[in-house]
Amino acid sequence: MAPSFAVPARRGAAALAAAVVLSAAMAPAAFADASPSPAGGLYGTTDPKFDGVFRQSLAFVAQGAAGVRPAKSAVDWLAGQQCADGGFAAYRADVSKACDPQKDEFTDATAAAVQGLVAAGGQGDAVKKGLDRLKAHQNADGGWGYQAGSPTDANSTSIAIGAFAAAGQDPAKDAVKDGKNPVDALRAFQLGCDAKEGERGAFSYLKDKDGLRADNLASAAAGLATRGKGFLVGPVKRDADEPVKPLSCEDGDGAPKDAAAAAEAVDGYLAAVLDKNGGYLLPSMPGAPAKPDQGSTADAVLALAAGGHRTAAEKPLKWLASKESGTAAWADKNPGKLAKLVLAAHAAGADPRAFGGADLVAQLTATGPKPEAADTAADEKKDEKKKDDDKGFGTWWVVGVFFVASVGAGFLISGRKKKQQL
Repeated sequence: MAPSFAVPARRGAAALAAAVVLSAAMAPAAFADASPSPAGGLYGTTDPKFDGVFRQSLAFVAQGAAGVRPAKSAVDWLAGQQCADGGFAAYRADVSKACDPQKDEFTDATAAAVQGLVAAGGQGDAVKKGLDRLKAHQNADGGWGYQAGSPTDANSTSIAIGAFAAAGQDPAKDAVKDGKNPVDALRAFQLGCDAKEGERGAFSYLKDKDGLRADNLASAAAGLATRGKGFLVGPVKRDADEPVKPLSCEDGDGAPKDAAAAAEAVDGYLAAVLDKNGGYLLPSMPGAPAKPDQGSTADAVLALAAGGHRTAAEKPLKWLASKESGTAAWADKNPGKLAKLVLAAHAAGADPRAFGGADLVAQLTATGPKPEAADTAADEKKDEKKKDDDKGFGTWWVVGVFFVASVGAGFLISGRKKKQQL
């Protein structure tokens, strides 16, 4: 929801472990049968220490996009993870123990939880407390770091922007700190015409003494945030296809002049890198294997779809749907990763219930308690879509028997740096 920078020590073990949980690539495999639902309200059966809140939140947003209402026990689990001041930790094993706002709570987990609770519905008080907590720990430049007091970074700022947007607020107006807004703070991380040609328009995760470095995960996250989007992106219109416009450096310095121009420039960067690689992004994290990163690739689909770039979004989605991508194994029984795939397919106008012969929505839902309600109309639409041999991806996926792919997060977030994320 995989950055290219030197990893500062302050990110900590939790951040690195969460990054592996939601963005690590795995060997190819066919989609397995849905895993049995775990006890209680938590989605997934793996150790939630680093990504419990994030994967639960992503699952809610993805289910909401698919017309599925999560079980009350699942919503209660997430709401019960909230700290007294409105923030969220990556996971609280003992919710009776008070949180330390400086050590236990994370911007990313809080912003993701806000989006998840909005999607679940009926959690207005918890959503407000979460947003108030974000405002209380906003940096002077208008952005956010991964924890209270941490320097502003592009990923945390992007996901926080997404939280306000999901709650129906305008981050540039409703999250202003000392006259500074988070969108402008985020734009300070974008590489301009003074960067290498292949990196122009990208976003850097951090801005430090070594300057800015093009980062794929930060770029995908910023592609959503500069458009005022969170994890949920509405389906791109089938009858519209906005051309991708890379950052132009012919006139003046070519630096994007506003958020809309910044979004177009980063979309140009993402589309170019995806084309160069054959449809996928590589991890930007130092030391990571130079293998396709399904998580950031799914995030890029969201960003491109948010910009109305239908053709550009379809290319990485087709790669994700291919057997060669290895995303079946990557997402197997993992609610956060499955949610990223559902959201990417939904945004690009594909059917997550018939994606490479697999029903991603059913697989995701099976990782948690039985939902309260489902949109049965979606099943009818699924049958109709299978019969349509001329539109979208239907025939290509079903006849080709392609398999699914990778949250994230970047949104935005997010797999992502501390990756309580995809």
